[in-house]
Amino acid sequence: MKNSRNMLFQTMEDSLTDIDLKGYKLGRVVTEQKGSFMVMTSENELLSKISGKLRFQTVKRDDLPAVGDWVLLSEEGGLIERVLPRNSKFSRKKAGLEAEEQIIATNIDTVFILSSLNDDLNVNRIERYLLLCWESGANPVIVLTKSDTCTNVEDKKREVENALGGVKVHTISSVNMEGIQDLQPYLQMGKTVALVGSSGVGKSTLTNLLLGREEQITKEVREADDKGRHTTTHRELFLLENGTSIIDTPGMREIQMWQGQEGLSTQFNDIEELALGCKFNDCSHVDEPGCSIKEAIELNNLTRERFEHYQKLQREIAYMERKGNKRLESLERKKWKSAVKQRKLK
Repeated sequence: MKNSRNMLFQTMEDSLTDIDLKGYKLGRVVTEQKGSFMVMTSENELLSKISGKLRFQTVKRDDLPAVGDWVLLSEEGGLIERVLPRNSKFSRKKAGLEAEEQIIATNIDTVFILSSLNDDLNVNRIERYLLLCWESGANPVIVLTKSDTCTNVEDKKREVENALGGVKVHTISSVNMEGIQDLQPYLQMGKTVALVGSSGVGKSTLTNLLLGREEQITKEVREADDKGRHTTTHRELFLLENGTSIIDTPGMREIQMWQGQEGLSTQFNDIEELALGCKFNDCSHVDEPGCSIKEAIELNNLTRERFEHYQKLQREIAYMERKGNKRLESLERKKWKSAVKQRKLK
């Protein structure tokens, strides 16, 4: 483990050719809890907080460290002085009424979207994760778990593949180890994989399996409704023996869009291409003549359910973008007023 950690940090340091590391120590955020951060360095793990300077420069949640972030620590105090640029960021809207971002994980290469092969299998729910994933910059992979409990595995897999065409789908069982070997190509030195999905789908079980030890607490789903019980309570990064980073995340009850227009266009490109063929540019796809969407539905080339799901997501994303812009404007005004006040006090 120590050798793989040293190699990982050395590779990262070598890539930072335009950043002066003098006086700093490189670290990666492992967990975040109540304003404190557990940070992994090439030597050990230490509990850290953000510096006063970084806190003052913060405008929005996006400016603060999150699990998966590479950061620079002060050599003396071990405070987080800087968050290094991210290559990806998986976010959703924070639960509640406020238009606030919740960062699930950063600097991830692949997102395993886990769903159980039981009565709780929901393609529309998986599709919401996909939109967030396309927006994040990471590569989505759908992992259908608990294949040992399902009698029609191939039918379920085909159903998901047909509904979400173009996305790789794997079926696995952590009980009899079926399909686990198919995940190995994603688990490479220096790569980061985040596990997302509802409670009880097997994220922590898979994490333990890949680690080769019981690190995460696991529980069975409720037999009455196939719903999972919350076991993982916070996001946490683990380093495998081969140098792969795994980020386990709590089950999500709500998957609300934070941003997603790009992801929407990626996942529903068939609908957006059809819309380009409509007679009118502002076609509402209701009763206008020459509507390609209506024609596709009538010819069974597009299901009405898929189109209505697309419209629902489109409305949700547009609403969140409007709320998010207003919130950002408010935060910028507060920061400007604070800066003016500080100058007057000097």
